[in-house]
Amino acid sequence: MPEIFPVLDLRDAERSAQSRAAFLDALRAAVHDIGFFQLVGHGVEGADALLGLAREFFALPESERDELSILKSPYFRGYSELGRERTQGLPDQRRQLDVGPECPALRPGPGDPSYLWLAGPNQWPSALPGLRPAVLEWTDRLTGVSHRLLRLILEALDTPADFLDDVVAPSPHVHFKLLHYPGPAASAAGEEEQGVGVHKDYGLLTLLLQDDKGGLQVDVGDGRFVDVPVVPGAFVVNLGELLEVATRGYLRATTHRVRRPAPGVDRYSAPFFYNPQLHAAMRPLPSPYVSAAGGVEDDPANPLFAGYGENVMKGMLRAFPEVVAAHHPGMRAPAA
Repeated sequence: MPEIFPVLDLRDAERSAQSRAAFLDALRAAVHDIGFFQLVGHGVEGADALLGLAREFFALPESERDELSILKSPYFRGYSELGRERTQGLPDQRRQLDVGPECPALRPGPGDPSYLWLAGPNQWPSALPGLRPAVLEWTDRLTGVSHRLLRLILEALDTPADFLDDVVAPSPHVHFKLLHYPGPAASAAGEEEQGVGVHKDYGLLTLLLQDDKGGLQVDVGDGRFVDVPVVPGAFVVNLGELLEVATRGYLRATTHRVRRPAPGVDRYSAPFFYNPQLHAAMRPLPSPYVSAAGGVEDDPANPLFAGYGENVMKGMLRAFPEVVAAHHPGMRAPAA
């Protein structure tokens, strides 16, 4: 349904003054009305090669993937088998590799913020040496696109384009996932349909590369979920909770989910999450659209924090209870 999820061409922002104004109007409508859109004209190449590496990684023997188990990482990095991550307490039926900025192994002290555990080393498969450079190059490219897009969103809201530069610079805490959603066995069709459960993203922007299988669904109101169509060459873009906080609800961090594919079908995708620095906190945007907004959505089960570190750690503690039990037994997620 392209009328629900508009396709925006990033090149239109630079063609002419008239084209830029039309692009900004369309962008403002998309991020306010639905919080999801499709982005083409971004100039990022190599999508097919990256998805090919994803297929190679998830085709490795389970024993080799388990060597990278996220249970071995106090930094929430590494491989998760089916059901390891949870959304709203239910196991997600997907395999994944979680990657963040390459950081040395540090051990925060007793008085340090708990979110410092989100900065640490990644785990990479020795049997697939090309994965590490490909993923790091990909995240570098998408960091640039995301920063440009964030500035355009601010411009569309009549806010100085550099207003959030100090929130993300010099080291945004990006997060990348390689995902594999295997269809269930034919005998289990209709069971465990949750690829990933209903949720919102934690940070600023998400850029999703998906294959041609589909499965992403967005809540368009009254609990009605609509399929996001596959647009060749596009990133599916959606907003995170921190932009909802910074705009007093004018921008939407929209609820979404992924349905598991049909029996015998494999879905691969690669979401990239563009986030502030861990210690950064959001402040209200100086925008006429924001000043007239009614406030963020009130959900007692999902409190929103202006600080990125607190907001994302809230989600990680809920999503990976086994990692918490193994490495951080004293930590507790906010009560739902």
